[in-house]
Amino acid sequence: MPSLVLEGGTLRPIFSAGVMDALLDQQIMFPYCIGVSAGISNGFSYISRQKRRNLDILEQYRHDPRYIGYRNYVRHRSLFGLDFIFGEIPGQLIPFDVEAFKSYTGRLLVGVTNAMTGQPEYIDGMEIDEQWTMLRATCAIPLFFPAIEMNGSKYYDGGLTDPIPIRKAVKDGNEKHLIILTQPKGYVKTFSRQNAMVGRLLKRKYPHLEHILLTRHEIYNESVAYCEQLELDGKAVIIRPQMPLDSFEKDLGKLRSTCQHGYDLAMDKIKDIHKLFA
Repeated sequence: MPSLVLEGGTLRPIFSAGVMDALLDQQIMFPYCIGVSAGISNGFSYISRQKRRNLDILEQYRHDPRYIGYRNYVRHRSLFGLDFIFGEIPGQLIPFDVEAFKSYTGRLLVGVTNAMTGQPEYIDGMEIDEQWTMLRATCAIPLFFPAIEMNGSKYYDGGLTDPIPIRKAVKDGNEKHLIILTQPKGYVKTFSRQNAMVGRLLKRKYPHLEHILLTRHEIYNESVAYCEQLELDGKAVIIRPQMPLDSFEKDLGKLRSTCQHGYDLAMDKIKDIHKLFA
């Protein structure tokens, strides 16, 4: 069984949305989909077979202060308008097709980080609630989001502990993989003073997170290396952009072109993608 593995990156996964639009045009539906942060959030529109929905959201609301704006800290303690993104948009403005989503017969996993234990967890995406709590959790970047409560525990961005959840996909028995990364080939994550600062701020309440934030770059680089080895072994197809995109990109033209770039690269590799199902 082949898997679809999705990296996060705030607005960078608009590239991944383009790849998934190409998959929909080719009527390719992976029976296993796993990801973190905005990667898996965009993946929900793939599962519901709503081509271009992710781009429509950014085109219409990227510059809306209800989507991203400092006023949101007053209500949500978040740079992002959580009720707007996970309430008004899917419920009213750009409706999410719940019935099409429920017709998916594969496995959908949302990676999150348990703030109390510092361990990654993987939640069944087909059990999403009306508040989209698990997606709020997987997107919860410390400082930009509050910790999100689920089942009596607190959670942050799944990308903190498992930025590219390929090992989980392998552990679950998938032998081949389509891995969509959101950084160009050769990108190496380096130690971040900002992460160190956030770790110090959070360690009293969530002591296990400090080490994770201090070593986040090492986890990421090791995950990329593992993906590349799978590709060399003929067990994976990696699609990643040829140019970087800012995580908080404001230029709608760049967001559109990045989405199209993902679509084009997927079409270039469509034969290789089909072979994953052989």
